[in-house]
Formats: sequence, C-alpha cells, structure tokens
Amino acid sequence: MRKTLRNALAACIALLAAIPAAQATFPDKPIRILVGFPAGSTADLIARALGPRLTAQMGQPVIVDNRPGAGSSIAAEAVARSPADGYTLFLSTTANVINPSLSNNLKFDFTRDLMPVLLLAENPVVLIAPGNSPYANVADVVAAARAAPGKMTFASSGNGTFTHLYGELFNQLAAVKITHVPYKGSTQAMTDVMAGIVNLSFTPSTPVMGQIKAGKLKALAVIGKQRMATLREVPTFAEAGIAGFDSALWFGLNAPAGTPKEVIERLTAEVQKAMAAPEVGAQLAAQGIDPAVAGPAQFAELMTRELAQWGKVVKIAGVKAE
Repeated sequence: MRKTLRNALAACIALLAAIPAAQATFPDKPIRILVGFPAGSTADLIARALGPRLTAQMGQPVIVDNRPGAGSSIAAEAVARSPADGYTLFLSTTANVINPSLSNNLKFDFTRDLMPVLLLAENPVVLIAPGNSPYANVADVVAAARAAPGKMTFASSGNGTFTHLYGELFNQLAAVKITHVPYKGSTQAMTDVMAGIVNLSFTPSTPVMGQIKAGKLKALAVIGKQRMATLREVPTFAEAGIAGFDSALWFGLNAPAGTPKEVIERLTAEVQKAMAAPEVGAQLAAQGIDPAVAGPAQFAELMTRELAQWGKVVKIAGVKAE
C-alpha cells in the first residue's frame, strides 16, 4: 500500500515538474494568427507584418489564417474554442467590442473567452467627403445638418459595422441627424462618396489615403487623440469642437482564456519586440497604421471601456445587425 502511494506521489511530482518544462519550450510547433477580415484588410496587413518577424524571433512558423465573416466573430469564436496553449491567436479589432451589443446569437463571450496579449496598433478614422464637397470642415457639416435634419447622408460598409457606429456616435455627440446609407462593403461606399451620391463617410484612413492625396476625397477631421503624421493639416475632432470623439480603430492580439501565464508573458514579450522592429514599423507606417503597444492589463481596460461605450451608442441609436 505504501509502495503504491509512493509511486502515485512520485508520478504527481513528475507531472507537475513537467508543466513548467513544457511551457519553457514554447513554442515547439507553428503558431496561427486568425484574422476575421479578408486579405488586404488593415487587420490582415498588421498580422502579415508581424508574422515573418515573429517567425524569426521564435524559431517556429507564424501563419496568418484569414476567416472573414460576421464582423470577425467567426474567427474570434474559433480561437475561443481552441486549446488554451498559445498556438492559436486572434487579431482583434474594435468590431469585437461592438458585436456583443448587436447580436444575441454569439456563442462566445469576447471578454470572457478571449484574454488580452497585447494592444498592437491604431488606424485613425477620418471623416471624408467628396473632393468637391462644399463642406470645408466639421463646423460646416454640423451647420448644414442642423439646418436640414436627416437630409445629409453618410455611407458605411454595412449596418452595424464600426463605420456605421462612428457615424451614429457623431450624431449623438454633435446633436445632429445625418442619415445612414449602408453598403455591402466599403468599395461601393467609397465610390458613391467620391461621386457625391452620399455626402460623408467615416472610414479607416489606410484604404482611402491615396484618394485623399489625389483630391478625390476630402478629409475633414481625424478620430484620435492626435493628428496623423500623414495628414498634418487635418484637425482631430477635439480640435474641431467635438469632444469625446477620440476612439481610433484599434487592433490587438488575444489568446483563448486559460492560456498559461508563462505563455502569455512569452507572447507579450515577443510581440512587443516584433512591433519595435524597424521593418515592422516601416510596413505599418507606409499604410498609415500607428503602433499603440500596451500590455495585457491596459488592453483589458480598453476592451472593457469600449464595450460599454459602443453598447450605449447602439442602444441610443437603436441599431440592429443585419
């Protein structure tokens, strides 16, 4: 009996000793980063800038896996249901703190089932108008919107998307009524804004920078705490007189809840190092993406704060997902 107990105790001790050893070897196989948007999207560009650098640092392939759909909830759920071992990660965005307020059908809880690894970057959102628009600034937009409530329009890439919600937040903060015009994606939305069919749009800066520089679109203001390096002449909304409109479109990295602390610490350190690499910074800067690195605690605070903020916007505006 004593021999049996001694053997069992020895086996338990060996198992416990093996856990830190296994974590110390992380990673010993490829890591996948799931992206909930198509190739060429801002989230995809960030993941693909990180991938090669992380591969070189960690000695294992880091593979970008695009799984678009449902506002990136398909990819998020896949990671939430994956083993909590650090080998399957999620490239999260602002969309993931908006989605819970729009749908009762989500089969996972973003803040409960996915834990923060690192806040990576921000892509400033710009209020754009046609290049020949009569509106020169935000004050012109507000004045025109108040003079004819509901007549002015703003385009989005779809009902319930973050480009829609930014417009609804503007309506609430500026006390105006600008009518939402949803599109099936951003391409046709931008085409119609350039053509003057729709008056305005709130859009990430990266996809429209070329059209702004070419004069086909006019940037009226930037959502963020500071001006963009590539659009120094364009004021922030705070500078334009609209306070509280400083939530840029953010991107982060998440792992399944329950991932061991040691693995999260290793991932955080490696991703921080990769984000600081000159070649990664150059790739992101070329796309108008600003590094905004913050650790797990600060990232968790951001997610909690924005979950509440966008929930309030959705409720006031009465937005329903399609």
